[in-house]
Amino acid sequence: MNSQRSPRPSASEPEGGGIAILGAGALGRLWAACLPPAASGFVPRNPSALSSFRLHYHFQDSEDREHAVTRPWLTTLSDVSLLLVTTKAGDTLEALGQVIGRVPESCPVVLFQNGLGSQQAVAARWPARPILAASTTEAANRPVSDQVVHAARGYTWIGALTEPATNLVTGIIRQLSPSGLDVRGEERILERLWGKLAINAGINPFTALLDCPNGKILESPLFLDSINALCEELANLITAEGLPPHSPRELRDDIERVARNTAANTSSMRGDVQNGRVTEIDYINGYVASRSRELGLDAPVNQMLTDRVKELVPHSGVPDTSN
Repeated sequence: MNSQRSPRPSASEPEGGGIAILGAGALGRLWAACLPPAASGFVPRNPSALSSFRLHYHFQDSEDREHAVTRPWLTTLSDVSLLLVTTKAGDTLEALGQVIGRVPESCPVVLFQNGLGSQQAVAARWPARPILAASTTEAANRPVSDQVVHAARGYTWIGALTEPATNLVTGIIRQLSPSGLDVRGEERILERLWGKLAINAGINPFTALLDCPNGKILESPLFLDSINALCEELANLITAEGLPPHSPRELRDDIERVARNTAANTSSMRGDVQNGRVTEIDYINGYVASRSRELGLDAPVNQMLTDRVKELVPHSGVPDTSN
């Protein structure tokens, strides 16, 4: 690896109109590393508990260059103009509730959570706020606590969830453009989120259960014995939700294509299990199973995978407090 350290970024808080990031996990740190140093900082859930107002880590980009990164913890949010929420799905409602009262009511809130369920909960709780959802294929992970690796470049789609956010997407894309990441608008963001949910449901639990990178699942008996039924359950639910239909064969092709294209990558769910953290399974396969029951459908394979992943990390597992 070529180690090229950029000059130490300024640790001063962003000037008025800056971007605040709630969730200092891999994805949040990726955005902070890509945005200009003076434009972004992290939001602490409990500012009074901070002993330091700087967050130091190393960022390895997709071209295998390493940079030292320093970003501030923001103690004042009154002039923030954009809030990116990169917490784990299960933490989002509580974490946002702890800080949203300190953010201007006009400030757009962009949700970056995996799966589904948390986005609808946030939009339902704050319908008068400009709430948006993002679906991203940027691949980032934390092999150790103070390092973030941008494993693969991708795309990020953003779309409105609440009425006040309807006309804000273009401005948000413009504000995020200095990051150099590919950000696009999406009018049908829920369809995009469902597409990613299907991919995650067909890859993540298998990588966690088999403790393997994405590509290895394709040759495992567990995957081969389960994938057709899993895709049928997904196809039935997508149709019942009134979304454009997808055949089980189409869904399997998409899942296998992504698994091959990201063969060496470690899924976030496998990473959570390896580090003893509670996973997002309830918002992926667990969401498929619970939503299917609500609509009178059966989803035994998704329920089986949910139960088995939960057995890997008991509820008392160590939470990822950086997220």
